Amino acid sequence: MCVRACLAALACAGLLASGSVVAAPRDPTPQRYHLQARASELDPRVKPHPEADFVLEKDGKPADVEHASVDTRVKSRGRLVVWLMDYNDALFTLLNDLGLHAVQPHYANKWFAILKPRDRMDRGDVRLEAATGRDVSDQIDIPPPDSMMERVRAMLLGLSQKHPQGDWRQFLSSDGSEVRWGKVIVAGASHGATTAARFAQEVRVDRVVMLCGPRDQDQDWQALPSETPPARYFGFSHVLDGGWKNDHYCRSWELLGLHAFGPIVNVDDASPPYGNSRRLITAVDVGGDANRAHSVVQPGKASPQGPDGKARYEPVWRYLFTHPVGEVGEPAPADPDCLQEHLLGG
Repeated sequence: MCVRACLAALACAGLLASGSVVAAPRDPTPQRYHLQARASELDPRVKPHPEADFVLEKDGKPADVEHASVDTRVKSRGRLVVWLMDYNDALFTLLNDLGLHAVQPHYANKWFAILKPRDRMDRGDVRLEAATGRDVSDQIDIPPPDSMMERVRAMLLGLSQKHPQGDWRQFLSSDGSEVRWGKVIVAGASHGATTAARFAQEVRVDRVVMLCGPRDQDQDWQALPSETPPARYFGFSHVLDGGWKNDHYCRSWELLGLHAFGPIVNVDDASPPYGNSRRLITAVDVGGDANRAHSVVQPGKASPQGPDGKARYEPVWRYLFTHPVGEVGEPAPADPDCLQEHLLGG
């Protein structure tokens, strides 16, 4: 059963300021919950940033709706997935089936086609400011209340108050002032995967899941030291995806150091645990459609089904989100055919 709830009364009740949380009671009616709320109603400090196409309303409709889901029938793994793309119900249902909590915050992520990088760190700085609210880029001005980090905290405060049976409070510090990022899996697809990787370099998280990403082929931030150990990064892409054909993903994976944990593994010819590799690919038939290739690696209509009618990549997604991070493959050499030098803006 899917329950849609609005947490709009939170800000009016002053609960964001207090930071109070309550203990999670046993759910008398265990089920899957899908909850929604507007970021601007959860936190009165929220503001639009139209210069980065980051608005609260569009065409007369709310544009800042955020999503959360959990299945209280499933034993919790004590991990929260923060998804840095549009809400994907098929993905969130899968995550809940795996015992994972999941949220999708509304944060500044539509600047990608607007702001052009001027040097080889620019785009990484923009990603970092949008994610953390720290003033690290002169191309945008995203204060903490409008950053991904603070939006997630505001969501968890609201969920802790309005949906205690979901046990959302476990992902907050005791006083509610911080997210317990060590219990968070930050994940995304395409530019969301790229921002997830940049954020995890700055803040230690439990795991990073990168579907069809990361990109930023003309940037060098991927080689920066990472607070999140490289063994906790997991990637999955299709070989006909433009990001793969143009050596964007293979380059980022190597700069992140993922070749230290196993070779690239084609999941079409392998079974879990895929040699404990962090670099997975597929060559499933997509009719030569690069756009479909870009989307098949995440749950949804574009992703293929197996002979049993289930999603073909369900074992892959289970691996990406739950494989023990301490189990790693043998180091592999860098790929000499992976182009490392891309011209700025190319």
